[in-house]
Amino acid sequence: MANLKPILLVEDNPNDIELTLAALEKSQLANEIVICRDGAEALEYLYRRGPYEAREPLDPAVVLLDLKLPKVDGLEVLAKVKGDAQTRAIPVVMLTSSREESDLVRSYDLGVNAFVVKPVGFKDFFEAIQDLGVFWAVLNEPPPHKGGWPSNV
Repeated sequence: MANLKPILLVEDNPNDIELTLAALEKSQLANEIVICRDGAEALEYLYRRGPYEAREPLDPAVVLLDLKLPKVDGLEVLAKVKGDAQTRAIPVVMLTSSREESDLVRSYDLGVNAFVVKPVGFKDFFEAIQDLGVFWAVLNEPPPHKGGWPSNV
C-alpha cells in the first residue's frame, strides 16, 4: 500500500473539504488524501518545495483543483502543471462551483483532464466526489513513468 499514489485536494472552503474527505472515505479508497488550501501551497507540494521538500517523490493519482483559490488561483496552478514536462501527465480535475463558460474553455485550453461543476445538493456532491475518486485513483490507467524525469524541479 506504500506505493499507492495520493490524491491531492486543493480547496479553500472548509465545508467542501469536509464533504470531499467524507465522500472519498466512503469510497473506501486507501489512497492518502493531501489537502492544500491555496494554489501556492499546491505548487509547493507538486514541486516538492518548502514544507514538502522531503515528501516521497510520488506524483498524485489526481489533483482535485478548485478554481477560485487564494494566493495562486486554480487556472494559474493548472497552467503551471500542464505547461511543465515534469508534471503535465498528472491528471487534474477542475472541481468548482463556477458555471462560467470562460472558466470551462480556459481550463480545457490549459489542458485540464476534466471539469466538474460542484453539485449544489449534499447527496449529489457526495456521489460526484465518490465517482471521481474511484475513477481517477482506481480505474484510470496513467501513462508510464518516464525514466529520465528528475524527481523534483
